[in-house]
Amino acid sequence: MAHGEIRKYTISIPDEELAGLEQRLAHTRLPGEVANSGWQYGTNLAYLKELIEYWRTRYDWRAHESELNRFAHFKVDLDGRGIHFIHQPGRGPNPKPLLLVHGWPGSIYEFHKIIPMLTDPAAHGGDAHDSFTVVAPSLPGYGFSDDPSGGMNAPGMARLFHELMTEVLGYHRFGAQGGDWGAAIVSALGYDYPGDLIGIHLNLVGVPMPRERRGKELDAEEKRHVAQQDNWRREEMGYRWIQATKPQTLAYALNDSPAGLAAWIVEKFRTWSDCDGDVQRRFTKDQLLTNITIYWVTQSINSSMRLYFEQLHNPFSPAPGTRIEVPTGAALFPKEINVPPRSWAERVYNIKRWTPMPSGGHFAAMEEPAALAAEVRAFFRELA
Repeated sequence: MAHGEIRKYTISIPDEELAGLEQRLAHTRLPGEVANSGWQYGTNLAYLKELIEYWRTRYDWRAHESELNRFAHFKVDLDGRGIHFIHQPGRGPNPKPLLLVHGWPGSIYEFHKIIPMLTDPAAHGGDAHDSFTVVAPSLPGYGFSDDPSGGMNAPGMARLFHELMTEVLGYHRFGAQGGDWGAAIVSALGYDYPGDLIGIHLNLVGVPMPRERRGKELDAEEKRHVAQQDNWRREEMGYRWIQATKPQTLAYALNDSPAGLAAWIVEKFRTWSDCDGDVQRRFTKDQLLTNITIYWVTQSINSSMRLYFEQLHNPFSPAPGTRIEVPTGAALFPKEINVPPRSWAERVYNIKRWTPMPSGGHFAAMEEPAALAAEVRAFFRELA
C-alpha cells in the first residue's frame, strides 16, 4: 500500500464553524414528548434542552481543543486516505507499542484520560516498566480522518492500521486494544496479521453461541447472556439497523441539526454506560459535548455511520474451524452491552486473561480509565 509523508497535525476549528454552531443551537426547533415518559421513548426533552443551552452559552470548545492538542497529533495518507492519529511516546525503559482503537459513537477523545496512564504509568501509581508508546488513530470517516467514501469495513480498517503501525511507524511487533468497533478491528488484526501482534486486548467481546450449544440445555451463565441479548435485540437495535441499511437518509438530519446529533449520541452514552439512568454520573456535559462537537465540526456522522452498512454487507468472522490465535485478554465491564460466557469466547479467541470488572460500561476508557489501564498493563506485562 502506498503511503505519504507523516505530517504534524493540530486540531484547529475555524471561528466561523463555531459561530455557525452557536447560531443553529439558538434556533433549535424541538418536538414535544409524552408526558412523564423520561427516556423511555428516547432522549429526554428536558435534559436535551439543558444540554443545548449549556452547549450554546457555557461550553468552551477552545479549552478542550487545547486539551486534546497536548498530545502529539499527526496525519498520513494511506492508500489515498488521510488518516489522523495520536502518537504519544512512552516514558519507561522499554515502552511497548500499543494501538488503541475507538468505536461509535466515540472518537479519539475517549482516550484523553487513559493515554497518560498508559504512556507514563509511574506518574499514575504504576510501574515505568509497564509503559506503552500509544498510537490512537481516528477511524477512517471519523473525526479528523478522511471519509473513505464507502467500502471500508472492519478488516479494511485493520489493514490500514497494520500499515500505519508496521510500514509508516516501523513497529513490526505491537499490541492492540479496542472496544466497540475497535474490538472488531483489533480482532481482525489478530486474525489477519498474527505474526505482528504481541497480543490483543478487548473491552467488548462479541461472539455467537457455539454450534454445539444450540438446541442444548443452557447453564445459568448462558441463559443470562441469551436473555441479555434478547432484550438488546428487542429494545436497543433500532439505531443499528437504520445505520446498517439507510445511513444516508438519517445523515441528512444529523448533519444539519446539532440538537439532533446531540440527542442521537447522548442517548447511547446514557443507555450503554454504568450510570443507573443518570448520564452525568459518568460523564460531564463538557465530556459529552466535546465528543459530540468533534462529530459536528468534522461533519463525520454520515461517514461514521456508514461502517455499520459496510460491516453488515461484508461481515468479518473467522473461517469455520479457525480462531484468533493471538494471545487475547478481555476486561468484562458489568454494564457492557454484551458480556458472553468465557467458554463461548474461547471458541473464537485464544483467551489468556479474562477479568470481570467491578463497575463500568461500554465507554470503559472514559468511565473507568484507571481500571482499564491497569488491566491492559497486567495483560501485556507477561507478553514479549
